[in-house]
Amino acid sequence: MTAERTVLPLAEPPRFEADRTGRYRNERLFQTLALLATLVGLAVLALLLADILIDGLPRLSWDFLTSFPSRRPAQAGILSPLVGTLWLLVLTALIAVPVGVAAGIFLEEFAAETWLAKVIEVNIGNLAAVPSIIYGLLALQVFVRWMEPITGGRSLLAGGLTLSLLVLPILIVSTREALRAVPSSIRQAGFALGTTRWQVVRDHVLPVAFPSILTGTILALSRAIGETASLITIGALTFIAFLPPLNPISDGLRSPFTALPIQTYNWISRPQPAFHQNAAAAIIVLITVLLMMNATAIYLRNRTQQLRND
Repeated sequence: MTAERTVLPLAEPPRFEADRTGRYRNERLFQTLALLATLVGLAVLALLLADILIDGLPRLSWDFLTSFPSRRPAQAGILSPLVGTLWLLVLTALIAVPVGVAAGIFLEEFAAETWLAKVIEVNIGNLAAVPSIIYGLLALQVFVRWMEPITGGRSLLAGGLTLSLLVLPILIVSTREALRAVPSSIRQAGFALGTTRWQVVRDHVLPVAFPSILTGTILALSRAIGETASLITIGALTFIAFLPPLNPISDGLRSPFTALPIQTYNWISRPQPAFHQNAAAAIIVLITVLLMMNATAIYLRNRTQQLRND
Protein backbone atom coordinates (compact mmCIF):
# COMPACT_ATOMS: atom_id res chain seq x y z
CA MET A 1 0.00 0.00 0.00
CA THR A 2 1.55 3.23 -1.10
CA ALA A 3 1.20 6.46 0.82
CA GLU A 4 -0.36 9.29 -1.02
CA ARG A 5 1.78 12.37 -1.46
CA THR A 6 0.29 15.66 -0.54
CA VAL A 7 1.32 18.47 -2.83
CA LEU A 8 1.11 21.82 -1.16
CA PRO A 9 0.34 24.80 -3.35
CA LEU A 10 3.24 27.20 -3.83
CA ALA A 11 2.85 30.61 -2.27
CA GLU A 12 2.54 33.32 -4.81
CA PRO A 13 5.51 35.74 -4.72
CA PRO A 14 4.63 39.28 -3.71
CA ARG A 15 3.80 41.36 -6.68
CA PHE A 16 6.17 44.25 -7.41
CA GLU A 17 4.29 47.46 -7.60
CA ALA A 18 6.21 50.17 -9.37
CA ASP A 19 5.54 53.34 -7.43
CA ARG A 20 6.43 55.58 -10.32
CA THR A 21 4.58 58.55 -8.93
CA GLY A 22 6.47 58.41 -5.63
CA ARG A 23 9.85 57.92 -7.29
CA TYR A 24 9.26 60.79 -9.69
CA ARG A 25 8.14 62.95 -6.76
CA ASN A 26 11.30 62.14 -4.81
CA GLU A 27 13.41 62.84 -7.87
CA ARG A 28 11.80 66.24 -8.38
CA LEU A 29 12.23 67.01 -4.68
CA PHE A 30 15.94 66.15 -4.83
CA GLN A 31 16.43 68.24 -7.97
CA THR A 32 14.68 71.18 -6.33
CA LEU A 33 16.83 70.94 -3.18
CA ALA A 34 20.01 70.66 -5.24
CA LEU A 35 19.00 73.67 -7.32
CA LEU A 36 18.19 75.71 -4.20
CA ALA A 37 21.54 74.83 -2.64
CA THR A 38 23.34 75.87 -5.83
CA LEU A 39 21.40 79.14 -6.05
CA VAL A 40 22.11 79.97 -2.40
CA GLY A 41 25.84 79.43 -2.90
CA LEU A 42 25.85 81.51 -6.08
CA ALA A 43 23.84 84.27 -4.40
CA VAL A 44 26.26 84.48 -1.49
CA LEU A 45 29.21 84.52 -3.89
CA ALA A 46 27.56 87.24 -5.98
CA LEU A 47 26.91 89.37 -2.89
CA LEU A 48 30.49 89.03 -1.73
CA LEU A 49 31.88 89.90 -5.15
CA ALA A 50 29.50 92.85 -5.49
CA ASP A 51 30.53 94.19 -2.09
CA ILE A 52 34.23 93.81 -2.94
CA LEU A 53 33.84 95.43 -6.36
CA ILE A 54 31.85 98.37 -4.99
CA ASP A 55 34.48 99.08 -2.34
CA GLY A 56 37.60 98.20 -4.31
CA LEU A 57 37.11 99.36 -7.90
CA PRO A 58 37.28 103.10 -7.10
CA ARG A 59 40.61 102.49 -5.33
CA LEU A 60 42.24 100.56 -8.17
CA SER A 61 44.78 102.59 -10.12
CA TRP A 62 48.28 102.32 -11.50
CA ASP A 63 49.62 104.15 -8.45
CA PHE A 64 47.94 101.58 -6.20
CA LEU A 65 49.71 98.76 -8.07
CA THR A 66 53.11 100.44 -8.14
CA SER A 67 53.26 101.96 -4.62
CA PHE A 68 54.55 100.40 -1.44
CA PRO A 69 52.35 100.00 1.66
CA SER A 70 52.00 103.09 3.79
CA ARG A 71 50.44 104.21 7.05
CA ARG A 72 48.45 106.71 5.01
CA PRO A 73 45.65 104.83 3.21
CA ALA A 74 45.53 107.25 0.28
CA GLN A 75 49.21 106.63 -0.48
CA ALA A 76 49.30 102.89 0.26
CA GLY A 77 49.84 100.36 -2.51
CA ILE A 78 50.46 96.67 -3.05
CA LEU A 79 53.72 96.56 -4.98
CA SER A 80 55.72 94.56 -2.43
CA PRO A 81 52.83 92.21 -1.50
CA LEU A 82 52.09 91.55 -5.19
CA VAL A 83 55.72 90.81 -6.00
CA GLY A 84 55.98 88.62 -2.89
CA THR A 85 52.91 86.64 -3.94
CA LEU A 86 54.38 86.05 -7.40
CA TRP A 87 57.69 84.95 -5.86
CA LEU A 88 55.90 82.49 -3.56
CA LEU A 89 53.80 81.16 -6.41
CA VAL A 90 56.83 80.50 -8.61
CA LEU A 91 58.81 78.91 -5.76
CA THR A 92 55.88 76.70 -4.80
CA ALA A 93 55.41 75.54 -8.38
CA LEU A 94 59.13 74.84 -8.86
CA ILE A 95 59.42 72.87 -5.61
CA ALA A 96 56.08 71.15 -5.09
CA VAL A 97 54.99 70.21 -8.61
CA PRO A 98 58.02 68.06 -9.59
CA VAL A 99 58.19 66.40 -6.18
CA GLY A 100 54.44 65.82 -5.92
CA VAL A 101 54.04 64.45 -9.45
CA ALA A 102 57.11 62.23 -9.12
CA ALA A 103 55.90 60.87 -5.77
CA GLY A 104 52.46 60.18 -7.20
CA ILE A 105 53.94 58.34 -10.19
CA PHE A 106 56.18 56.21 -7.99
CA LEU A 107 53.44 55.27 -5.52
CA GLU A 108 50.93 54.44 -8.26
CA GLU A 109 53.08 52.82 -10.93
CA PHE A 110 56.23 51.44 -9.29
CA ALA A 111 55.69 50.88 -5.56
CA ALA A 112 54.81 47.34 -4.51
CA GLU A 113 51.61 46.58 -2.61
CA THR A 114 53.23 46.33 0.81
CA TRP A 115 52.11 47.42 4.26
CA LEU A 116 54.57 50.31 4.11
CA ALA A 117 53.02 51.60 0.89
CA LYS A 118 49.56 51.38 2.46
CA VAL A 119 50.74 53.28 5.54
CA ILE A 120 52.24 56.00 3.34
CA GLU A 121 49.03 56.22 1.30
CA VAL A 122 46.88 56.61 4.42
CA ASN A 123 49.18 59.26 5.85
CA ILE A 124 49.22 61.26 2.62
CA GLY A 125 45.43 61.27 2.62
CA ASN A 126 45.41 62.47 6.21
CA LEU A 127 47.98 65.20 5.53
CA ALA A 128 45.72 66.69 2.86
CA ALA A 129 43.20 67.55 5.60
CA VAL A 130 45.63 68.94 8.18
CA PRO A 131 45.00 72.65 9.00
CA SER A 132 47.52 75.03 7.49
CA ILE A 133 48.51 76.41 10.90
CA ILE A 134 50.07 73.01 11.69
CA TYR A 135 52.26 73.28 8.60
CA GLY A 136 53.20 76.77 9.71
CA LEU A 137 54.32 75.55 13.13
CA LEU A 138 56.32 72.74 11.55
CA ALA A 139 57.92 75.13 9.06
CA LEU A 140 58.75 77.60 11.83
CA GLN A 141 60.89 74.99 13.56
CA VAL A 142 62.39 73.30 10.50
CA PHE A 143 62.73 75.92 7.77
CA VAL A 144 63.09 79.08 9.87
CA ARG A 145 65.17 77.84 12.83
CA TRP A 146 66.95 74.61 11.94
CA MET A 147 67.61 75.57 8.30
CA GLU A 148 68.34 79.24 8.95
CA PRO A 149 71.88 79.04 7.47
CA ILE A 150 70.28 77.92 4.19
CA THR A 151 66.94 79.74 4.09
CA GLY A 152 67.96 82.91 5.90
CA GLY A 153 65.23 82.52 8.52
CA ARG A 154 61.96 84.33 7.85
CA SER A 155 62.56 84.58 4.11
CA LEU A 156 60.97 83.98 0.76
CA LEU A 157 62.63 80.57 0.51
CA ALA A 158 61.15 79.52 3.86
CA GLY A 159 57.73 80.72 2.70
CA GLY A 160 58.01 78.82 -0.59
CA LEU A 161 59.04 75.65 1.21
CA THR A 162 56.15 76.04 3.64
CA LEU A 163 53.57 76.40 0.89
CA SER A 164 55.16 73.53 -1.03
CA LEU A 165 54.79 71.32 2.02
CA LEU A 166 51.18 72.46 2.33
CA VAL A 167 50.12 71.56 -1.22
CA LEU A 168 52.28 68.46 -1.63
CA PRO A 169 49.59 65.98 -0.42
CA ILE A 170 47.06 67.52 -2.83
CA LEU A 171 49.44 67.10 -5.75
CA ILE A 172 50.29 63.49 -4.83
CA VAL A 173 46.63 62.48 -4.44
CA SER A 174 45.53 64.21 -7.65
CA THR A 175 48.41 62.66 -9.61
CA ARG A 176 47.55 59.17 -8.39
CA GLU A 177 43.88 59.65 -9.26
CA ALA A 178 44.82 60.88 -12.73
CA LEU A 179 47.01 57.82 -13.30
CA ARG A 180 44.30 55.47 -12.05
CA ALA A 181 41.90 56.90 -14.61
CA VAL A 182 44.14 55.77 -17.49
CA PRO A 183 42.81 52.47 -18.91
CA SER A 184 44.94 49.46 -18.04
CA SER A 185 44.76 48.32 -21.66
CA ILE A 186 47.22 51.10 -22.56
CA ARG A 187 49.76 49.69 -20.13
CA GLN A 188 49.17 46.12 -21.29
CA ALA A 189 49.62 47.13 -24.93
CA GLY A 190 52.95 48.74 -24.10
CA PHE A 191 54.14 45.71 -22.14
CA ALA A 192 53.10 43.44 -25.03
CA LEU A 193 55.51 45.33 -27.30
CA GLY A 194 58.40 44.65 -24.92
CA THR A 195 58.79 48.11 -23.44
CA THR A 196 59.85 48.68 -19.86
CA ARG A 197 57.52 50.02 -17.20
CA TRP A 198 59.20 53.43 -17.24
CA GLN A 199 58.82 53.65 -21.03
CA VAL A 200 55.14 52.78 -20.74
CA VAL A 201 54.60 55.40 -18.06
CA ARG A 202 56.62 58.08 -19.86
CA ASP A 203 55.36 57.58 -23.41
CA HIS A 204 51.81 56.32 -22.91
CA VAL A 205 50.39 56.83 -19.43
CA LEU A 206 51.64 60.34 -18.62
CA PRO A 207 50.43 61.98 -21.87
CA VAL A 208 46.93 60.64 -21.20
CA ALA A 209 46.95 61.64 -17.53
CA PHE A 210 48.61 65.04 -18.03
CA PRO A 211 45.37 67.10 -18.32
CA SER A 212 44.08 65.70 -15.04
CA ILE A 213 47.45 66.22 -13.37
CA LEU A 214 47.38 69.83 -14.53
CA THR A 215 43.93 70.24 -13.02
CA GLY A 216 45.25 69.03 -9.67
CA THR A 217 48.15 71.46 -9.99
CA ILE A 218 45.69 74.31 -10.54
CA LEU A 219 43.80 73.37 -7.37
CA ALA A 220 47.00 73.09 -5.34
CA LEU A 221 48.41 76.45 -6.47
CA SER A 222 45.01 78.07 -5.97
CA ARG A 223 45.15 77.06 -2.34
CA ALA A 224 48.73 78.26 -1.99
CA ILE A 225 48.08 81.71 -3.45
CA GLY A 226 45.46 82.53 -0.81
CA GLU A 227 47.22 81.03 2.19
CA THR A 228 47.67 83.31 5.21
CA ALA A 229 47.86 81.40 8.51
CA SER A 230 50.99 79.40 7.74
CA LEU A 231 52.84 82.48 6.42
CA ILE A 232 51.93 84.49 9.51
CA THR A 233 53.22 81.65 11.67
CA ILE A 234 56.66 81.65 10.05
CA GLY A 235 56.89 85.44 10.47
CA ALA A 236 55.94 87.05 7.15
CA LEU A 237 55.97 90.81 7.55
CA THR A 238 53.02 93.15 7.04
CA PHE A 239 55.01 96.22 6.01
CA ILE A 240 57.86 96.05 3.50
CA ALA A 241 58.99 99.07 1.48
CA PHE A 242 61.43 97.24 -0.79
CA LEU A 243 61.49 94.42 -3.32
CA PRO A 244 63.57 91.23 -3.15
CA PRO A 245 66.75 91.69 -5.23
CA LEU A 246 67.11 89.68 -8.41
CA ASN A 247 70.89 89.88 -8.60
CA PRO A 248 72.15 87.75 -7.00
CA ILE A 249 69.12 85.49 -6.82
CA SER A 250 70.30 83.98 -3.53
CA ASP A 251 69.88 87.32 -1.78
CA GLY A 252 66.33 87.58 -3.11
CA LEU A 253 65.44 84.12 -1.84
CA ARG A 254 66.80 84.94 1.62
CA SER A 255 65.14 88.37 1.93
CA PRO A 256 62.06 89.16 4.09
CA PHE A 257 58.71 89.13 2.32
CA THR A 258 55.02 89.79 2.51
CA ALA A 259 52.08 88.61 0.41
CA LEU A 260 48.70 89.89 -0.73
CA PRO A 261 46.65 87.81 1.76
CA ILE A 262 48.77 89.06 4.66
CA GLN A 263 48.55 92.69 3.53
CA THR A 264 44.79 92.31 3.09
CA TYR A 265 44.48 90.90 6.60
CA ASN A 266 46.49 93.80 7.96
CA TRP A 267 44.28 96.39 6.27
CA ILE A 268 41.04 94.66 7.27
CA SER A 269 42.11 94.65 10.93
CA ARG A 270 42.43 98.45 10.96
CA PRO A 271 39.45 100.61 11.94
CA GLN A 272 39.73 103.23 9.17
CA PRO A 273 37.26 102.68 6.28
CA ALA A 274 39.91 103.81 3.79
CA PHE A 275 42.06 100.80 4.66
CA HIS A 276 39.03 98.56 4.10
CA GLN A 277 38.76 99.96 0.58
CA ASN A 278 42.45 99.18 0.07
CA ALA A 279 41.80 95.62 1.26
CA ALA A 280 38.92 95.24 -1.22
CA ALA A 281 41.14 96.47 -4.05
CA ALA A 282 43.88 94.03 -3.00
CA ILE A 283 41.33 91.19 -3.06
CA ILE A 284 40.35 92.15 -6.62
CA VAL A 285 44.00 92.01 -7.67
CA LEU A 286 44.47 88.64 -5.96
CA ILE A 287 41.39 87.21 -7.70
CA THR A 288 42.66 88.55 -11.02
CA VAL A 289 46.04 86.88 -10.54
CA LEU A 290 44.30 83.63 -9.64
CA LEU A 291 42.03 83.77 -12.70
CA MET A 292 44.97 84.51 -15.00
CA MET A 293 46.88 81.57 -13.56
CA ASN A 294 43.89 79.26 -13.96
CA ALA A 295 43.23 80.50 -17.51
CA THR A 296 46.84 79.76 -18.48
CA ALA A 297 46.66 76.26 -17.01
CA ILE A 298 43.31 75.56 -18.68
CA TYR A 299 44.72 76.71 -22.03
CA LEU A 300 47.72 74.41 -21.64
CA ARG A 301 45.44 71.52 -20.68
CA ASN A 302 43.13 72.02 -23.65
CA ARG A 303 46.09 72.49 -25.98
CA THR A 304 47.62 69.23 -24.76
CA GLN A 305 44.36 67.37 -25.29
CA GLN A 306 44.04 68.82 -28.78
CA LEU A 307 47.57 67.80 -29.75
CA ARG A 308 47.02 64.31 -28.36
CA ASN A 309 43.75 63.91 -30.29
CA ASP A 310 45.39 65.10 -33.52
